[in-house]
Amino acid sequence: MTQKSETNALRFGPLEPQYIEDMAALEQVCFSVPWSRETLESELDNPCAFYVVCTGGTGNVLGYIGSRIVLDEADITNVAVRPDCRRRGIARELVGRMLALMAEKGVRSVLLEVRESNLPARNCYAQAGFTVVGRRKNYYEAPKEDALLMGRILE
Repeated sequence: MTQKSETNALRFGPLEPQYIEDMAALEQVCFSVPWSRETLESELDNPCAFYVVCTGGTGNVLGYIGSRIVLDEADITNVAVRPDCRRRGIARELVGRMLALMAEKGVRSVLLEVRESNLPARNCYAQAGFTVVGRRKNYYEAPKEDALLMGRILE
């Protein structure tokens, strides 16, 4: 399957059980301390967990964003895009769709952590209106690194 045919029919929707396997594989590729298949599966039954999943023309997961919403506050937990599908606006679209979903649910403030060295992600979040509001020393493992805490107020 060519990269073009995979990304020319993008669909965005909520987390569904058939996406878990692809998401677990994507976790392994994207994160040094990935969430397990079981952890992702448990999100299906978590009333505070909300996801937007991007699938391609073949139905494979190309990326996703997860969040936890409690009352009027939210945390973005994970944003992952398949490496061969990056730099096509998928992460930007996932963030935008998640922020729209949060606004619909009455969220007023959103936080996320990002590796200090992850400039593409930091730029994506900054373009979506997030600013650095703090630092978490040695937050990440493998390799050990600080997280920048980024936040945004929703109108």
